[in-house]
Amino acid sequence: MRLVIIGLMVLFVVSCQQTPIKKVTMKQDVAVLAADQMGGRQTGTPGELLAAAYITERFSAIGLTPKGSEGNFTQTFSFTPSTNPHEQSEFTNIQEDGSVTGTNVIGYIDNNASTTVIIGAHYDHLGMGGESSLDREKPAIHNGADDNASGVAILLALANTLKNQSPTITKNNYLFMAFSGEEMGLLGSNYFVKTPTIDTKKVSYMINMDMVGRLNKEQTLAVYGVGTSSLFKQTLFANNDQGLTINEHQSGVGPSDHTSFYLADIPVLHFFTGQHADYHKPGDDPEKLNYEGMERISNYILNIVTDLDDAGQLVFKKTKNESEEVPMFKVALGVVPDYLFNGQGMRIDGVSEGKPAQKASLQRGDIVVKLGTIDTPDMMSYMKALASFEEGATTTVTINRNGEIIEREVTF
Repeated sequence: MRLVIIGLMVLFVVSCQQTPIKKVTMKQDVAVLAADQMGGRQTGTPGELLAAAYITERFSAIGLTPKGSEGNFTQTFSFTPSTNPHEQSEFTNIQEDGSVTGTNVIGYIDNNASTTVIIGAHYDHLGMGGESSLDREKPAIHNGADDNASGVAILLALANTLKNQSPTITKNNYLFMAFSGEEMGLLGSNYFVKTPTIDTKKVSYMINMDMVGRLNKEQTLAVYGVGTSSLFKQTLFANNDQGLTINEHQSGVGPSDHTSFYLADIPVLHFFTGQHADYHKPGDDPEKLNYEGMERISNYILNIVTDLDDAGQLVFKKTKNESEEVPMFKVALGVVPDYLFNGQGMRIDGVSEGKPAQKASLQRGDIVVKLGTIDTPDMMSYMKALASFEEGATTTVTINRNGEIIEREVTF
């Protein structure tokens, strides 16, 4: 398998050199990055290198300047996997100390400006699954179309627009980064922040896109980091000509690469269309993405970037870490919350087999409005209510199902 993938990588690079890429759609980018030949793009594997080669050629065809290490598009970093890399045939470039090499891909638009905007998305995924997979039946390629070929596709579309179609947006330089190592703990973005290839003191703000391929029927787009600059909120809502429902979150800390930049005192915006049943499973495939929705998100982000072009260097603001407020649970209802829901209550996006919610006949789309005697008007109140129960306790859960209020008994 390793030789096959390496062979495909060589053929792809040669073909790209012979036939320069011109117009490539986001759907085409996702199809390549989430193809089985990429092997799931796990950091430190031939599939990661194949994906990095594709992104490098796309950056070059768009006309970006290399901004990795030593005049290249790539920036490599070393890490030690949680499991023995010598026992996993997927890993390549294993050093004597057991460390493995990962690769960021970085391109640049130099407008001779005094400030730079960073636009990023991670391209790595889970390979054949492993510990992070939510499908443990048997090893299978995890293609990661939404997570995060979708973000890379929008990254490439924005790079093409800003380089070739928007010559008036010149008051910032633009650094485009396809990170690796995100699934293993934000490794690539953390390494860049500590070993930058530009002066990060002149970075105005950073935009991150992670899982932006499944815009739902309510057109809900979650935007994190809104509180990290005083200009963000007004800009987000003044430039929404795409009919999106914006679900704003103040915190600059979260489980994606924007966190690395927030911790370096850089304002951040992170875009996300929500979890789904295929998250971290082999079923996260290209045909399930909403490409029209991705176009709208790309246009929306371009509007934001354009509006902020003459804002100079944004002032960084610290935000409360929302994850620190999450209570500890002794029990679980066995549901996947709909993190994009803006209404009253906690809407269920999925129900786990054999768990209390299924036994109580709760369904996807039900909205939990009360747990026991505690009202749950939002996600945080639901979590606090859940944390008040002990294992073995029996209580009632009150739900809104298509406008009908229903009460069910549940035992944890």
